[in-house]
Amino acid sequence: MADTELYKALGVSPDASADEIKRAYRKMARKYHPDVNASPEADAKFKAAAAANDVLSDPEKRAAYDRFGASWDQPRPEQTTRQDDRWQGGFAFDERDVNPDMFRDFFGDRFGRGDMPRDQHAAIEIALEDAISGAKKTLTLQSPQIDRTGHVTMQTRRIDLTIPKGVLPGQNLRLKGKGAEGADLLIEVSFRPHPIYTIDGRDLYVTLPVTPWEAALGGKVPMPTPTGTVDLTIPPDARQGQKLRLKGRGMAAAQKGDLYAILQIVNPSKLSPEARDLYQQLAKAQPYNPRSKLGV
Repeated sequence: MADTELYKALGVSPDASADEIKRAYRKMARKYHPDVNASPEADAKFKAAAAANDVLSDPEKRAAYDRFGASWDQPRPEQTTRQDDRWQGGFAFDERDVNPDMFRDFFGDRFGRGDMPRDQHAAIEIALEDAISGAKKTLTLQSPQIDRTGHVTMQTRRIDLTIPKGVLPGQNLRLKGKGAEGADLLIEVSFRPHPIYTIDGRDLYVTLPVTPWEAALGGKVPMPTPTGTVDLTIPPDARQGQKLRLKGRGMAAAQKGDLYAILQIVNPSKLSPEARDLYQQLAKAQPYNPRSKLGV
């Protein structure tokens, strides 16, 4: 029996149209989004709907889900994966179990749909540094081909890809004529999680630890950036979570993004006797109750 859990999460039938899926997701989001419904049950339903929409709103992912169920995104024996560049190039099919409808998106005119094949879609995951400085990649693509007898075989090709400087997650790179049967190949870009930076649009964020005295007194502290270490000026009386901006140090593009440091005040793991005495002197010299607004 076919897996229908994702359809159930949106409240639609497996034969729902793309518009019906889109409307169903919007309805679920309006009802269960955390901004309008803070209950744990609503949060779970919204996450399930979002996950379902991510698959069912994409024609290729949906076709793979309809065929393979919950394991739709697992590697197949016909697919190849490079360790340094995770690459998903369409689907892999067993030529003994072929439904011509499954290939209409790949071979337009052979099945009487249009004069040219439709775009083929794939995905690549890159390092943040590749997007900042640009990079060259070589991808291994497997795509279905139909021979003169109507049998389907998997063709393996190697494709050279240029990662342009400033590309962002979710953007598509179009390679004209590089898809199946001469179609264009659209490659959706995503980023690997970075140990230091997070990205929001063209802006980068880094959590920057500072000592209590650096936060209180201010001064310059070293800070990493994608292009090297810089000295960041901490203002006196800096607060936990305070955001400091380095203009133009984000993603490179016609309109450069910014780099933000989010201050994290960190206490030493262990105080020396001298440091403890200084803290005791500070407590006497600067009486302060941070809990006064709590009425205690």
